[in-house]
Amino acid sequence: MKHYTYYPTGVCSAQIDFDLDENNRLHHVRYTGGCNGNLKAIGKLVEGQEAGHIATLLKGNDCGGRGTSCADQLAQALQEAIKK
Repeated sequence: MKHYTYYPTGVCSAQIDFDLDENNRLHHVRYTGGCNGNLKAIGKLVEGQEAGHIATLLKGNDCGGRGTSCADQLAQALQEAIKK
């Protein structure tokens, strides 16, 4: 399992941590900052899911007209991690 840390921009959360296993399945998603309850729920919903699928699903999600959201930032983080 490989650990990743991502520093989002344009959102309330300051950091996203997650792990990808050898099959690119997502584990242990944790946000630092942001809407605690909602972000914990995202972590539970994506646990064990394939990272590419989750990135596609969450990409472009907007929060309050910011052009991004914590979910969209997770999608961007996953896309970067998958490329590595």
